[in-house]
Amino acid sequence: MTLKDVKINESAIVTEVGGEGALRQHFLDMGVIPGARVKVVKYAPLGDPVELRIHGYELTLRLADAEKIQVVKTKEADDENVRKAVEGNTYSHPGFGEGGKYHDKKHENPLPSDTVLTYALVGNQNSGKTTLFNRLTGSNQHVGNFPGVTVDRKDGEIKGYPNTLITDLPGIYSMSPYSSEEIVSRNFVLEDRPKAIINIVDATNIERNMYLTMQLLEMGIPMVVALNMMDEVSGNGGTIKINLMEEMLGVPVVPISAAKDKGIEELVSHAIHIAHYQEKPLKYDFCDENAYGGAVHRCIHAVEHLIEDHAKRAEIPLRFAATKVVEGDKLIMDKLHLDESEEVMLENIIAQMEKERGLDRSAAIAEMRFDFIEKVCSKTVVKPHESKEHARSQRIDRFLTGKYTAIPSFILIMGLVFFITFNVIGAFFQGLLESGIEYLTGIVSDLLINAGVNEVIYGLVIDGIFAGVGSVVSFVPIICTLFFFLSLMEDSGYIARVAFFMDKVLRRIGLSGRSIVPMLIGFGCTVPAVMATRTLPSERDRKMTILLTPFMSCTAKLPIYAFFVNAFFPGRGGLIITGLYFLGILVGILVAFLMKKTHFKGEAVPFVMELPNYRLPGARNVGLLLWEKAKDFLQRAFSVIFIATIVVWFLQSFDFHFNLVEDSANSILATLSGGLAPVFAPLGLGDYRVVTALITGFMAKESVVSTLEVLFGAEGGISEALTAVSAGTLLVFSLLYTPCVAAIATIKREMGAKWAVFTVIWQCFLAWAVALVVKLILTAVL
Repeated sequence: MTLKDVKINESAIVTEVGGEGALRQHFLDMGVIPGARVKVVKYAPLGDPVELRIHGYELTLRLADAEKIQVVKTKEADDENVRKAVEGNTYSHPGFGEGGKYHDKKHENPLPSDTVLTYALVGNQNSGKTTLFNRLTGSNQHVGNFPGVTVDRKDGEIKGYPNTLITDLPGIYSMSPYSSEEIVSRNFVLEDRPKAIINIVDATNIERNMYLTMQLLEMGIPMVVALNMMDEVSGNGGTIKINLMEEMLGVPVVPISAAKDKGIEELVSHAIHIAHYQEKPLKYDFCDENAYGGAVHRCIHAVEHLIEDHAKRAEIPLRFAATKVVEGDKLIMDKLHLDESEEVMLENIIAQMEKERGLDRSAAIAEMRFDFIEKVCSKTVVKPHESKEHARSQRIDRFLTGKYTAIPSFILIMGLVFFITFNVIGAFFQGLLESGIEYLTGIVSDLLINAGVNEVIYGLVIDGIFAGVGSVVSFVPIICTLFFFLSLMEDSGYIARVAFFMDKVLRRIGLSGRSIVPMLIGFGCTVPAVMATRTLPSERDRKMTILLTPFMSCTAKLPIYAFFVNAFFPGRGGLIITGLYFLGILVGILVAFLMKKTHFKGEAVPFVMELPNYRLPGARNVGLLLWEKAKDFLQRAFSVIFIATIVVWFLQSFDFHFNLVEDSANSILATLSGGLAPVFAPLGLGDYRVVTALITGFMAKESVVSTLEVLFGAEGGISEALTAVSAGTLLVFSLLYTPCVAAIATIKREMGAKWAVFTVIWQCFLAWAVALVVKLILTAVL
């Protein structure tokens, strides 16, 4: 039977893992190996994918992939989630460097005192890696709970140690090249050669996390293991024998709690010591020469002898190279440059191992690693009762991912987020800020008049800067409120659940559930949303998601919506703005169908993802995120938008002879924008001032409102120039036309210049066409 046939709450033992290529290797790296016990937790509301529990954590697979995994049913182990009876309840760590027992003093090779100690911070997704990075460096990087939230390389200096540099690498499950994150992390360790590695391990999911630890040990780089979330382990009645684990792994192991800032000083002390003295792991050979007749052991050592000189020339650690070659890692094979006869010998060695072991090459190596991990855990880990965090997550998931409640809950949550943002909290603080800006504008205006300032300067300050920039700044509360709710959803682990139950829906348009995350981030800002697509393992899915993300209305467009709603549709803001959001989603879906049938034919990448426990986001992390977003918005308001406002004010105040004009219709701006006005005339937007505002929106969407404020003077001015129909048409066009220059630059970096140019032209054309349809509909209805 296959895993697809196992029912909810039933357990089974994996007997064979089917499939091929990188996906199968990813399954093995995640612990889906022959002999592993797996339990079916539940199916997604639409029946696919399925949630499994394996090696103490939740994993999601599509049914099509579950069908490739052969299993036999078994009763659930009697000792599952039950604490082992061992003498003693606590095992304290002895402290740094006691008697040389935990550091190798025999082969110390201290670096010069002025050497910069570089570190790679490596760990699984959701292990608390970025939280630890913030603790170590004081960095204000955003901390998320969705797999792969860290998509960029982040560097920082360890606090108190000026001659250090630590790099926060993307969260990964193994050093196999399944996703771009794993390739980036592996290349950094192999090519940048940090002086040491800080490997953060989630102590509540230690079996899964240690698979990556074993691969890092094979690289022979000085390393310290940070056992994170030890407070949760001890709080649930468990513990870990730190000293014995150190002895079995051959590297220092430090218990910490990054969230509570415990154990960080000791971790830093060990990290500084091993890097300065270049203390490499004492062990890296974990294959048992007596296990299964020693087939795997003999194979690895034979391969080591065969490739030793090649690995040395390629500067790849020998043990790591050998195990990756046995697995069939093509990227490593290409770097070794083996000749034809050596490749033949290599295949013969591996074929003999497969025959003796009864498993294929990849499964044999994965099982060898997990055998050692189980040996370490059985001797060092005192299993706790089911954790409070896991039990709480199961209770919450019964509702938020329930068969009949998941999608309605998601719609309700998003509706509440928009309502509270636009009609309650955000609107309240926006009103206060607008009043403050209006009061300050009045004071400055009186001062300028009393000082007898030239009318040109007065117009620049009051009509240009205060009217333009001030109107945009007033939307900071709305933007911060929306980001607050989005960060709560992301950091708590809810967005990972959304990806789980939306996978089947997105698959119909050619994407996987993982694509929902960049799209949801797109409601905040298109730039990080495009960057978040790096977590997608498929190039096809990544490109499709990037091209669809701009249809998710970003917060920079909120000032445009709010401005026109207040001017033309007072009292109906929440309904109209929510409608715009859903229109963007609908157009994105239709475009996805078009892409699936044309340039992006084929099926979405398989859906394999961990579901982390729900965790309450830290107030510090959320506060830092809001500060970063507000600061970024204000910086743009006082840089790009400020410059755009002054330029627009100048162009609409002077003619080509630089004479001050009384009527802006005679200005430079009117002449320049007039050339494009006929294009927008069918939409009812032929006014050169509207065209100008849309052009400045390419620099920054917030500039649209500031430009309109400068050109029309106030909401009353634009109310006379446009009708309700043309205002609605303008809202739709603003929703769909090209994203800002920062987003286009990001798309260029991710996909290339051709795709960036295509995005600008395609979205402008599409926005014009949809806006025309909306205009015809509104004309017939109103």
